[in-house]
Amino acid sequence: MRSKKRTDTAINAVLIVLAAIFVISAILLVITVLDKRNGEFDGSGDDGNSIIYEGKEYLRRDTVESFLVMGLDKYEGSDHAESHESGTQTDFIMLFVFDNDKKECSAININRDTMVKINKLSIGGATVVESFTKQIALAQNFVADDNPKIKCRNTKDSVEALLKGARVNHYLSFTMDLVPAANDAVGGVELEVMCDFLDDPTMHAGASVRLTGAQALKYVRSRQGLEDASNTARMERQKQFIDCFIAQVDPKTKDDANYLINLVDTLDDYVVYDSSDSRMQKFVEKFSSYDFKGIIDLPGESKISDGFMEFYPDTASVNKLVVDLFYKEKK
Repeated sequence: MRSKKRTDTAINAVLIVLAAIFVISAILLVITVLDKRNGEFDGSGDDGNSIIYEGKEYLRRDTVESFLVMGLDKYEGSDHAESHESGTQTDFIMLFVFDNDKKECSAININRDTMVKINKLSIGGATVVESFTKQIALAQNFVADDNPKIKCRNTKDSVEALLKGARVNHYLSFTMDLVPAANDAVGGVELEVMCDFLDDPTMHAGASVRLTGAQALKYVRSRQGLEDASNTARMERQKQFIDCFIAQVDPKTKDDANYLINLVDTLDDYVVYDSSDSRMQKFVEKFSSYDFKGIIDLPGESKISDGFMEFYPDTASVNKLVVDLFYKEKK
């Protein structure tokens, strides 16, 4: 736990945590080659500084920065209904993209079931042992040691593969224990329940509920036993939870600066990030001052294979999104 005397650091950390709560969703995909009618996207050079899209050359925009936020959960045993492997999985992934020219920020919401290239890394993460296509949620499992930063980096690498080499500059991860802790720290998030939870009669569709910590985790995490067990439906609940959480927190942070310091004492132990506090502060300042353009969901198709869910985003839509956010046409 960080000392309360490190006020600036505490404020930086909690603001990043608040941005992390924005996430709660999951990601990545297999990109296949399409013809130009469907949005052709080809690399030009190994460095990814230029690409060909629909017959035109585009250059990487150096003024764009991205920040990956990951929500981690622990699954015990391979018989879990939603997992292929035991261990930690990246259940929720969101990529914040900062356009420093336009002073805008967008967020890409990525489905945990997305099929994508994953690397298996050696101890220390120095060597790629092999690569294969699996759900992005499993990337954390294919690292030979328990270094949390290397595990996060492996997920980051898969996100970059999804985005055709567009750089993910920084990352932050938090454990799902953060959700009930954050919920309780703000006195319980109040929302209108979107579906029936049969094991909790107070959580039925249309009910206005102030969630307990256990209910908050159930609300953003559950799929099994619900009428709509898709990850898409869960992501809608997650976005609702985020919006309601921020609506409760925002006025308190404006009225009382100490509110943030107290909140970080509760939440800071759940977070890992890859950079200095000063660099994180810059992203926090941008997030609070830039025009937030909203959360972008990748369209695609879900299917069940060998009893497990797989999500395949629409390639043309992903390619266009990458071009729009990360590149500019070469003149």
